[in-house]
Amino acid sequence: MKFKGLLLGSAAALLAVGGAQAADLPVKAKAVEYVRICSLYGAGFYYIPGTDTCIKLGGYLRAEVAVNATDFNGNFSGVNGSANRLTNYYVTRAREDFNVDTRTATEYGVVRTFADVVFSWTTDTYSGNGASANGSTIYSQLGASGISAPNNANAGAIAGGTLGVYYAFIQFAGFTMGKAVAQFDAPWTNYPGNNFDGLTGGGGTVTGVNQFTYTADFGQGITAAISAVDPTAYYQSNLYNTSSGISVAGFGTGGYGINAFGGTRAPDIQGMVRIDQAWGLFQLSAAAHNNHVAYYATPGLIGTEAAGHPGDKWGWAVQAALSIKNIPTGAGDVINVQAVYTDGATRYNFQSLASQNYAMFGGTNVAGAYQSIGLAGAADGVFANGTSINTVTSWGMRGAYTHNWDPYWNTAIYGSYAQLTYSNGGAALICGQLATLGAATAGITTCNPNFNIGTIGLITRWTPVKNLTFSADVAYTMLDQKYAGTISTVTAGPALVVAKPGAVYQLKDQSTVSLLLRAQRNW
Repeated sequence: MKFKGLLLGSAAALLAVGGAQAADLPVKAKAVEYVRICSLYGAGFYYIPGTDTCIKLGGYLRAEVAVNATDFNGNFSGVNGSANRLTNYYVTRAREDFNVDTRTATEYGVVRTFADVVFSWTTDTYSGNGASANGSTIYSQLGASGISAPNNANAGAIAGGTLGVYYAFIQFAGFTMGKAVAQFDAPWTNYPGNNFDGLTGGGGTVTGVNQFTYTADFGQGITAAISAVDPTAYYQSNLYNTSSGISVAGFGTGGYGINAFGGTRAPDIQGMVRIDQAWGLFQLSAAAHNNHVAYYATPGLIGTEAAGHPGDKWGWAVQAALSIKNIPTGAGDVINVQAVYTDGATRYNFQSLASQNYAMFGGTNVAGAYQSIGLAGAADGVFANGTSINTVTSWGMRGAYTHNWDPYWNTAIYGSYAQLTYSNGGAALICGQLATLGAATAGITTCNPNFNIGTIGLITRWTPVKNLTFSADVAYTMLDQKYAGTISTVTAGPALVVAKPGAVYQLKDQSTVSLLLRAQRNW
């Protein structure tokens, strides 16, 4: 019995030791899931580990300098139009763009999300210190929060620059929801020749606009879209109430009274039909735009509900765009052209990055005049207390021809033209109010708020290695304003903010030339 117990105990001990050794043996590690290339949607996509979603990261870094930058900053008034010691001779910008594109195949088609954010630091301007008469100036640099930091008071904001959201949208089963390029726009938006983005002559939401869109694909390159678009930031020009706010000071900055847009009541409705083939493309677009005034500015009831208001008035716009590819002048050469007509929807011509007000100073040949000034202002409509809205009409065009000299060099010549016309009723309201300013505007021999503006430019690009491009872009802009005679700012006017003295100014057409040098690395 003792021997049997010893034998069983020894066996149990051996089993225990064997179990311990087995527990110490290495366990086979789970295979590492490396990032896999996703070839479904083109180059640069990878599967997000553990999912069936593909992702692509991209962007660019840009450094540029603009000489006499009026064309390229889209501002033809204030210190940019003053042509004096407050005006920047050059403006610099550094920008980093970052975008994220994700796509997932589903039974409803591809689900896509796309976001594009941009970080920029751009030279800002000095201006006269308000009503101060001591010659001091203020420099305001936009910071990351969008708050100006006068006189370098906020070093953090100055170092931070600005943050922008270009695009942020979802696409699913033909629907686009979020901030994307408007369906009204031509496929090249503001860049018929890959030029700067301030041209008039067509719609252009290059930084995206909030929308809800359905796009139908009929095959053979034929698509159509219907879209509801938020107009607030991108499609509202001015709704001028000439009964209040019109002054020599306002007139001297291209304004015709207070801007009285009310809250957004209706989205802009846009439609588009496009044919996209090997030879190029043709697109026809249309839009409807609601003009909704807040309140009249009746004396004693200024800006209140009791003052009343005009009824809403819908404006509209139509646009045609044509691209011709593979032309005989060279491989990859292309011609892009478009034309637009608007009535009460001016931003579809004077797009969101184009100037709405013009006050450009220059020389004069009139005895007794200090300088000349070219004045113009764009608007969706004009009204006065007790009147309805008089809509403003416009038409414009823009286009470019791009030629490839070789795989490394190409050049584009581009241009734009826009004409804006106030109705007889709208022009009468503006000129009637100007006449009430007495001696200040008594020298105006022709009162006509209509104007034309045209730009012609040339851009040449060199790409020595893939995705690295150096470019030089020169543009000439001519403002053809229709006023004649003189205005006097002896008692009021643009004065201290742009350092202009009270004096007599000749009303005259103006022009400017700008140069933009840029280096950009895409990734």
